[in-house]
Amino acid sequence: MAGLVLYCRSGFENDVANEVQEKASKLDVFGYVEAKGNSGFVLFHCYQQEHAEFLGKKLLFSQLIFARQQFACQHVIENMDVNDRISPLLDACSDFPLCGELRVEYADTTEGRELSKFCRKISVPLRQALRKNNKLTNKDNANKPVLHIFFTQNDKAYIGFSFSNNNSPLPLGIMRLKFPFDAPSRSTLKLDEAFQTFIPKEEHEVRLQGGLHAVDLGACPGGWTYQLVKRGMFVHAVDNGAMDESLMETGQVIYCPEDGFKFQPKKKNIYWLVCDMIEQPQRVAKLMATWVAEQRCKEAMFNLKLPMKRRYESVQGALAIIDNVMKSANVGAYEIQSKHLYHNREEVTVHLRLKNN
Repeated sequence: MAGLVLYCRSGFENDVANEVQEKASKLDVFGYVEAKGNSGFVLFHCYQQEHAEFLGKKLLFSQLIFARQQFACQHVIENMDVNDRISPLLDACSDFPLCGELRVEYADTTEGRELSKFCRKISVPLRQALRKNNKLTNKDNANKPVLHIFFTQNDKAYIGFSFSNNNSPLPLGIMRLKFPFDAPSRSTLKLDEAFQTFIPKEEHEVRLQGGLHAVDLGACPGGWTYQLVKRGMFVHAVDNGAMDESLMETGQVIYCPEDGFKFQPKKKNIYWLVCDMIEQPQRVAKLMATWVAEQRCKEAMFNLKLPMKRRYESVQGALAIIDNVMKSANVGAYEIQSKHLYHNREEVTVHLRLKNN
């Protein structure tokens, strides 16, 4: 096989397939997609061998919405001798560049996780053998490609590599976060992951600093407000429901029992607008874009709730609405990022801001 292997949440294989097919064709790379429902991964087979590495470099991972990870796959090995898996894996890597990290992985599914112990066990002798054969640096090197061995069975694996500037730095592409004991709902993890995914770590002290003012539309019971308060911000929590009492006791939250689509801040000091309302994605997209275009806030982070079918098309439609609002307002350059995060369900998270802010 020559192509891409892309990881995803179980059940979202068709969305990844539609996305990679469209974006590969825009790069004049053609092939076909192999996507099995609930498998947790998708294969894009290139018609030309050399296009696998080309896609690994040029198909920007940061712009993929539904994929958790991608790597350029060069070989697939089936029916491995269970008494010697190392030898065929070494042979498959013989023409690879020198890599700086080894990841032996599996799909994030019930069946895939059954391979986790086996993958950990084989990683040690495989890493040693790769280093002995000068296919892996003696110490992890973030400037070198990442070598991926992706097992779908204990005798079948896809072998390839990704580039450190165009992949997820996380094992399996998953950001695992601990649920705070005092948070009012598990939705708090969505915003925490979004901040860590979309805001560069070196910019947290400025863009997520204490003292900033924020608005949380559809705030109750306060899962997203919790993340803002935790970072020292002052929050207008807009919702007709009840807010968590401990959040109100911080003195950092003003409760506004209003419709999130009608709320208007009294002062022009809002930095963050966040929103996790259960509404049509097109309606939320237009509202968020309007706030940013009219400069009622500096940055917006929000979720788009998706239908059960044609999710990729739904996201594309919502993003088109945002583009139209921003361009109509003639506000200049803006940045938009969107991702189906690990802690998301039937939704994607979008980040929007003007570049001159």
